[in-house]
Amino acid sequence: MTTTPTTEGTWQRRFGDSIMKSLSTPKVMLERGDGCYVWDVDGKKYLDFLAGIAVNALGHAHPVLVEALSTQAATLIHVSNYFATPSQVELAERLKRITGAGSRGRVYYGNSGAEANEAAFKLLRLNRGAHGEKTRILALQSAFHGRTMGSLALTGKPALREAFEPMVAGVEHIETSVEALEHAFDDHVAGIIIEPIKGEAGVLDLPEGFLEKARELATKHGALLVLDEIQTGVGRLGSWFAFQQLGVQPDAITLAKGIAGGVPLGALVTFGDASDLFEAGQHGSTFGGNPFATTAANAVLGEIEASGLIENAARRGDEIRAALAGMGSSHIVEVRGRGLLIGVGLDEPIAAEISAKALDAGLIINAPNDSSLRIAPPLIVGDAEIAEFTSTLTSVLKGLE
Repeated sequence: MTTTPTTEGTWQRRFGDSIMKSLSTPKVMLERGDGCYVWDVDGKKYLDFLAGIAVNALGHAHPVLVEALSTQAATLIHVSNYFATPSQVELAERLKRITGAGSRGRVYYGNSGAEANEAAFKLLRLNRGAHGEKTRILALQSAFHGRTMGSLALTGKPALREAFEPMVAGVEHIETSVEALEHAFDDHVAGIIIEPIKGEAGVLDLPEGFLEKARELATKHGALLVLDEIQTGVGRLGSWFAFQQLGVQPDAITLAKGIAGGVPLGALVTFGDASDLFEAGQHGSTFGGNPFATTAANAVLGEIEASGLIENAARRGDEIRAALAGMGSSHIVEVRGRGLLIGVGLDEPIAAEISAKALDAGLIINAPNDSSLRIAPPLIVGDAEIAEFTSTLTSVLKGLE
């Protein structure tokens, strides 16, 4: 596709005149991508170390995904949930295998992470207890689970919720500490939802032993443990899913982002007894799990396995963390996360400034809050891209000294 270079401000004006004001006008309009790089409409090249917020697992225009989607688009795109398709069933079986959910596992498809968490919210509500006594749902302060009314109720960020209150009732946000878990749990708790790493809060790791204690208390009180693996799953941390690194089995996980390489798809995967809670007609989605999206997911997950990209994520993540530590910048005070989901803690609230200057220099990273940077490159990232990232960010940081 060829686009005439824009007159400065023209597309921004069109964007501002047409797109809902809930989105601020971006600085750049992107036109195409290839591997770990994207180009804007004026031909400028950028190294993409955000991957569409941990979505583009295979980078841009990966030939395996392009071929799979081209073939599927010429065959069957959508049929509704009144019919089954081969790719839909294949993906469900694949997800049961790579999650370890096994023969009792079940999969529900939606179109996004927020929709996956809406389904998880309903799952928690269905765990009512023998006498309907389980009315409490626990979530964590500063966690992010989406912007629909149900997923927003689970989100522990008051500033995001205030304009839309009253929220869906029954959710309690607790501190992220073992002590808070022990204080909050009782037999009235239906379940708890947890991000293994809080991505939108700045890539914050959970305290040591936190997830293990949540599993222990949920089992003790007949509650469900739901893990929001939307940002941490699909190989990004150097394992298929974060919970597999800790040896903790949840009752359900939610997935989206990297699962289909940029094609909208979300999923709820249940384990064991939690798979028996939903009954026919209690939830559904017209587009969820259509053959186009599930073909994309099968292609992405198959390529991750075939090309050893989980191992690549673990190795390259270590290399990027080492590069950050070696930059010698006084502004970097902490490096967080695992694999290719990396948070950089800063000494002052200059994250947005660093992100903007990096963009000007041809590097895409993200500032999830004032004092944190988020780095989440495609799982295909290699030596050359890491060297360019290191050089560019080092230059940006030195310019702020």
